[in-house]
Amino acid sequence: MEMQGKFTWTTFKNIFVFLVLALIVIGFSSVSMNFLSSANIIHILRMSVPILLVSCGATLIMVAAQIDLSVGSMVSLSGVIYCILLKNGFGFFAATLLTLGLGIFMGYINGLLVMKLRIVPVIATLVTLYLFRGIAWTLTPRRVGLIKGNMPEGINDFARAPVALGLPAAFWVAVAVIVIMVIVQKKTVLGKYTAAIGGNMTAAELSGINVVWIIWILYMITGFLASIGGIARASYLSMGDPMTGNMMELEVIIAILLGGTRFYGGEGSVLKTIVGALIIMCVTIGMTVLWIPPYWQSFAKGIVLVGTVAVYTLITQKVEE
Repeated sequence: MEMQGKFTWTTFKNIFVFLVLALIVIGFSSVSMNFLSSANIIHILRMSVPILLVSCGATLIMVAAQIDLSVGSMVSLSGVIYCILLKNGFGFFAATLLTLGLGIFMGYINGLLVMKLRIVPVIATLVTLYLFRGIAWTLTPRRVGLIKGNMPEGINDFARAPVALGLPAAFWVAVAVIVIMVIVQKKTVLGKYTAAIGGNMTAAELSGINVVWIIWILYMITGFLASIGGIARASYLSMGDPMTGNMMELEVIIAILLGGTRFYGGEGSVLKTIVGALIIMCVTIGMTVLWIPPYWQSFAKGIVLVGTVAVYTLITQKVEE
């Protein structure tokens, strides 16, 4: 009977995040018929691209018992650099490659601070959060506060032009990334080593795992995915906005926790993190559809998300008893 009870709680824990998403969708759709309209669903999915991309890499980082607080700033700086390159005559292909290279380099810096200089991940990535955001603001005209104007035609195509099912290429790139990252976590040595490091770093080192390089690679992957997110956001807005990734790091962490990833590492799921990210976007867009004033949106979203994480934590504790 005890085992059956434990099995029941474990099963409920595994489907909890999906139930929350369903309840939020049902709740908003019952208040506003527009919430489940095809146009709004497409809007939610298009707007979700940056957080979906970043959450994939950040999940593996947290599974490895690390953290990256700079993801939002990397998205912002990538979008600003991408638009600057386009305004200065670089083609889409060249601008994209250079921006992706910047993302990998930003992840490299995070890995350098954490794994070589041995700075606590929270402190190291908090430093780079302000560093990358400061660079983005420095490169942005003070009077305008944005990188815009004189953009080449077609800048919106990546994030707006429908490719399939009314959704743009950026969304399908995010889907491909999700599939790849799920495979990486479940089927590859990198995924297995990541879980081993998060479970017990000392034991992982003693077993021959190169902990330094594994974690360093995870930071670079996250930087790479953040740069794609920055390109997608800049393409959607037709401009580079140094504030576009503001607070994204907290939303990513909440999405990861909603997905059941342990804050101290060793266990987590990219797929369930994606559901957590969709919950956040549904709450955000849902409040916009209901015309809730902006100054109430952060408060309401915080209440919903904190409540959900608290309930999930209680369920997790029940499972582990």
